[in-house]
Formats: sequence, structure tokens, C-alpha cells
Amino acid sequence: MKASIRYSWRLINRVTLAVAGFLLIASFTGYAANAQESPPKRHDSGTAIPLADPAFKGVVRQTFNDSTADYPQPIRAPEGAPNVLLVILDDVGFGMCSTFGGPVPTPNLDKLAGNSLIYNRFHTTAQCSQTRAALLTGRNHHSAGTGAVIEMSTGFPGYSGIIPRSTALIAQILRDNGYATSMFGKWHNTPEREISPAGPFNRWPTGLGFDYFYGFNQGETDQYYPTLYRGTSPVPQPKSPEEGYHFTEDIADEAISWIQNVRVAERDKPWFCYFSTGAVHAPHHAPKEWIEKFKGKFDYGWDEQRKKTHKRQLALGVIPEGTELTPRHQEIPSWKSRSADEKIAYARLMENYAAFMAHTDHHVGRVIDSIEKAGELDNTLVLYIVGDNGASSEGNLEGTFIDLASMVGIDLGLNSLLSRLDDIGGPESHPHVPVGWAWAMSAPFQWTKAVPSHFGGTRNPLLVHWPNRIKGKGKIRSQFHHVIDVVPTILESCNLPAPKEVNGIKQKPIAGVSMVYSFDAAEAPGQRTTQYFEILGSRGIYHEGWFASARCGIPWETGNRSLDDLKNATWELYNIEEDFSQANDIGSKNPAKLSELKALFQAEAEKYDVLPLDPRFAERMNPALRMSGKPPTSWTYRGNNVWLPEPIGPQIFPRPHSITATVEIPESGAKGVIACAGASLAGWSLCVQDGKLKFHYQCLGIANINIPGTVELPKGSVTLKSEFRPDGSKEGGGSLRLFVNDKSAGEGKLKRTLFRHSLEPFEIGRDSMTPVNPEYKAEGAFEFTGKIDSVKFELLPPKD
Repeated sequence: MKASIRYSWRLINRVTLAVAGFLLIASFTGYAANAQESPPKRHDSGTAIPLADPAFKGVVRQTFNDSTADYPQPIRAPEGAPNVLLVILDDVGFGMCSTFGGPVPTPNLDKLAGNSLIYNRFHTTAQCSQTRAALLTGRNHHSAGTGAVIEMSTGFPGYSGIIPRSTALIAQILRDNGYATSMFGKWHNTPEREISPAGPFNRWPTGLGFDYFYGFNQGETDQYYPTLYRGTSPVPQPKSPEEGYHFTEDIADEAISWIQNVRVAERDKPWFCYFSTGAVHAPHHAPKEWIEKFKGKFDYGWDEQRKKTHKRQLALGVIPEGTELTPRHQEIPSWKSRSADEKIAYARLMENYAAFMAHTDHHVGRVIDSIEKAGELDNTLVLYIVGDNGASSEGNLEGTFIDLASMVGIDLGLNSLLSRLDDIGGPESHPHVPVGWAWAMSAPFQWTKAVPSHFGGTRNPLLVHWPNRIKGKGKIRSQFHHVIDVVPTILESCNLPAPKEVNGIKQKPIAGVSMVYSFDAAEAPGQRTTQYFEILGSRGIYHEGWFASARCGIPWETGNRSLDDLKNATWELYNIEEDFSQANDIGSKNPAKLSELKALFQAEAEKYDVLPLDPRFAERMNPALRMSGKPPTSWTYRGNNVWLPEPIGPQIFPRPHSITATVEIPESGAKGVIACAGASLAGWSLCVQDGKLKFHYQCLGIANINIPGTVELPKGSVTLKSEFRPDGSKEGGGSLRLFVNDKSAGEGKLKRTLFRHSLEPFEIGRDSMTPVNPEYKAEGAFEFTGKIDSVKFELLPPKD
């Protein structure tokens, strides 16, 4: 009986396998037959995305054997469509890299340039979020709701910090037309309040067309301890700085793996990779072995560097013969006027900045080399934008060991640099070069980042590499172009239309013009005839070879900008067909032309949501500008596992406030962080250590303080509290008291406090990145070993 059963099962298995094999062969035969037919060409008429599901073309009858299947096939990109690699660096001036005459050797960029078209009159917006919004939408940055960086958005259409649904990103267009899409590195285009576990996530990269995202969401990050996300989830970095971690290397590894995995999974599917480094934005972090390569290379100073760069640029032909080197503005000190100690410190900061750029070139080169080794570089359209704006002057005139100090107007003093020269560029530093070096890296132009009225803020080189289509190798293209021209260039190269409707929403017209016309014609007339520029009240307008500009304010002076600065800004006029570097203001000689361009700027401003003009800088950082109703005065969190970006957490310093934690202390006692915000350079921490409550405030190394508790914590349910009362000083100092079960348990004086501490998170139950209090560094995240029921933060009324 058992043998009969075994025989029956063997017979059934054989029949099953035979039928399966037959069906499999038949299916492959059918697939092969279908594969010979071209997939449906829905792109030609597909001006609305996502494309509709394909119609069923089979036959359905009573049973499957007299019916005809028609399995839905995926959307396929147009035949021959290239992969697209879009690279953008951060805060790189026109005159920084060796490819464009600068002092920093960039051999990988040199190699790519030798086989690319080099656009030497390509322009960005002069600042981070704005350039990225314009780059990815093909619309002017105000049309994309990004007239300011997201941290400074206001309640006007052009300044909301919200990319509207009527300006779909290139990622969504490509994804919905058959591309795999990814983004690595710096994003900086999600409204700050939405960078939280609550979302919404439709304005994160993965909500705007990118299948895959690995990087950070705000304007800058620590390169050794980045605030990392994979998709929409925060993730730890894969290794420590001591193990060799650096963010640029990490995202290069991730991009290489993603591209390789796409190709393994889908042999013919084209991909779009947006590779956006955090480099070389502050903090300027570079491995020590890279810094050592530049020792002594900048001892001659920024004035001499400008001359050297200008000479090399002329020799290379990246600027036209006869281009003048613009002079140093009176607001920028000469190198000669610096003291011997200043020169030592400032040269070291520049050595580190140069190392950061060289290190970045190496790792971007690894990504491009991996594509070449895979045999895909010939049919990959590489668009490499060398900087989202000019070099940054945010280090102020003196430079700094900690860039946060400069941003909040604190001068740490020369000794903070001299005493820690060997630490510059390492994990314990957040350095930034002085203005003089930023100006030198923007040679031959005037000014720096955040100045859209002059090319030192907006002119960034562009390389276009695509051997299957572009025959020119190392050739210059000098047509005037802007970052909004990248999207139409990609669309034309991929043979795709710009959608008129996306997710049922009518789209704003793309403002950019394709650069494809210039691929084969060096002398072709430029097709971008007009382009406006505006940030923080500084304005510029290009039209048919002329450029009018009005600078408002000094870029490194971030406070007390007024409407008078806007109204009193002097308009200048340049004929940039004859004056490549904006060296000669001829406004007084051509008042009619200047008036014509000023009127044109006004018309463009009205057309593209540039109005109302707003010169304010630091004042726009106030979160209340981005909130409806009354701002909250209390925040309550529960449990031992809260992780939020600091701006989403409680905003407590330097205002009077209390922190009240209800916790359970086990019989064995407890230790660990109850709540904290910030990082090892600046932040606050309330923790239990040695059986007592402790508060620590870390303030840039100039006002750090420990306030130890004086009472042993009892077991069981305990209420722990800190209370801060400001003293009214401009530094935000005040007294802080500790309580255990409402009884006094310690007190101390905070000399200085900050309204924001770092880009590390606000946390309950641990300090997971760099330790706010160095005393518990060896404890790792120093997780609280008791149970946290709740932690309440409450703003207090001022005392009489």
C-alpha cells in the first residue's frame, strides 16, 4: 500500500514537472515573440504622468485554455535613452579647482573635462536650497517656492520653502517614464518642520520622484557624524571616524552599489542618479593625510592666490583672453595687513579647505570610474555642476574653528585656532575659512556665495559628458546658461516631453531652455536671452549680453538688514560680452540701458513670484514665520525613545523654562541621559550620573558648564526637574536649578546660551551621536537605564 502511494506521488510529480516545463517553455517562447515587438510608445503623447495603466488586449473566455493572456508590461524608457548622472558640489567657487585654474588639484575632474564640453558661462542662484530647487524643477527658484533657504522661508508664494506640486521634479518625470531613480547626499529642499517622524513625507526625496534616498535633509551636516536618513528613516552611520568614516566616501560607496544593483536586476533599464555632496560646505572636514598634502601651499595669501589663479585661467582658456581680474573690495582685508599669527591660522584653514575639495574629487571620481568599468559611461549623460553657488563667506573675516559660532555672531578669537591647529579638519572641529579665501576661490569674479548680483556668487562651471552623443572633447561652450536649463537638456537628451499635468495637477511651464543645441555647435547663438537673479534683496538681470545688478548688504553680515539697504542699493551695468568678469561698471555711461534692464527686472520679478523683496537675513530664521496660530509653550514626550531634529523639538533657550521628567528608578539604581539636544560643540544634556541628577551646557568651548546634583536619587517613581531663569544679558545667560521630587538639588550659572545648537537631534533617553557632555563619551549613547514615563518642557512667564 505504501509503495503504491509513493509510486502515485512520483507519477504526479513527474506529470506536474512535465506540464510546468511545457508551460515554462511556452511562456518563454511567447515572451521571446513578444520581446521582438516594440513596447508601447506611450512617451510621445505622454504629457500627463503618471501614465495610465495599459489596456488589456487579451481575450477572456470561460476558462484559461480558451482565453488569451496579456500580462501588463512595465513602462520602458525610449529606446537608447541614456543613463543620467547629475553631480552637484557645494560651495565651490569658479576658481577653486585645477580644472578651472584653481590651486586645488582635481585630477578626476581634469580627466572628465578632457572628454567633456565645458560651459564657462553657466550660472546658479547663489545659494543652496534655491539652486537645488531650480536645478530639479527647471523653473526659477521663486516659482518653485524657494526664494530663500528653507530655514528662512516666509508666508509668500515665492518664499514658502515648499516646492509646489505644479513644478514636478525631473526625478518623477524620469521615474514615470521607465527610469530607476536615486539621490545621494545633501537634499535641503524639505520644509524644516516636515523633517520629522510625523512627516508628511511627500516633500522628501522619496515623495518627489526618487525611488531611493541616502543622505541628509538640511543645509549642512557633520562629515564625520552625519544626520543620516535612508528613505525617510534615520539610520546610524556604518562606522566611526576612528575606523575611517567620512560622509563623502560613504555616499560614493552607496551610489556605486545602487547603480550596480540596478543593472544586475534590470539589464536594460536606464537609471537617474542625483549625486549631491555635502562637500565643500562647512564644516570643512578632511582626513589628516589629505590635509598634510597642502602644508605650506597657501602661505603667500589670498591676494597672491587670486593673481596666480587668474594667470592659470587665461593659460587654460577657461576664461577669454583679455578677461580682467576684479580688484579686492575694501570690505575684505588684504593678506599683507594680517598679523603673523593670523597668517599661520588662516593658511591652515585654507590647507584644510583645499584638502576637503581634493578628497571630494577623489570620491566623485570613484563613482564615475565605476560606471566606466561597467561599460556604461559612453551612454551615460553626465552633468557635473562644480558648486551650487560661489565659495562661502560664512566664516566671516577671521575664519573659525566652529562654524556655528560665526553663524550666531560669536567671534571665538584667534587663539581658538592657534591653540588647536592640528585639530582643524578633524572630528573635534567645525572649521570654516575666512572671507579672503572664499573671495580668492571665486576668482576672477567679484564677491562670493549669497551675492546673486555678481558672478562670484553665481558663476559655476558645468561639464557635460556623453560620448555616444557628444563628439567635442575638452571644448569650451560660452553660451549664457542657468541651472534651470538642466531639466530641459535631460528631457531632450532622453527624448521625453515635459509633462503638462502630473498627478492630475496642471504644471507651470518649464522656464529653462535645452542646451542640446550647443552640443555640436560651439558658435551657436545662445538661446537663453534673459535671466533674473535675486536673493536677500540683492538683484541681477541678464539680457542679450548685458547685465545689471544691485547688491544689498554684505554677505557675511547677517543681522540688521533693513529696507533702506534695499532702497539704497546702487545699480551697476556691465557689457558681459566684452567684460567676462564684470570688472567695469558702465552704468553712468549708459543710463538708458540701465533703466531698460531695471524695468525688465521688475517685469521678471512680477512674473516669477520674486515679490515682495525682503533683505532680512537672520530675522527670517524665526520659526514663528512658518507657523499658523500661536507658537506652542509646552511639549510633552513619553518613553525612552524619542529622536527629532532639534528645530522640531522644544525651543527653550534662552527663554525661561522648566524640564520635568517623571521616571522610574530601579532598585539597582539608574544612569544615562534623560533628555538632550545638540552635539559635542554646542548643546545641553540632562542626565543621571553617579546616582545624581546633572545638567551640562556645552557652548562652543567658551561657556561650558557642569551643574552637578547634590541629592542621591531615591528608588521607584521620581520627579526630576531643571528650571532656567535668564538674567536679561545679551549673551542669554541665566541661573539653572535642579530639583528632585520638588526639593532643591543643585544650581549653577549659565554664562551664555544659544537658540540652536547643531544639526544633531533632540533626544529623550539617550545621546546617540557626539556626546554633549564629554564626561560620558566612553558610555557611547549613554542610554537611560530606568524607565521614562514622561518629559515635559514648559516655557515659564518672566518673573516680576
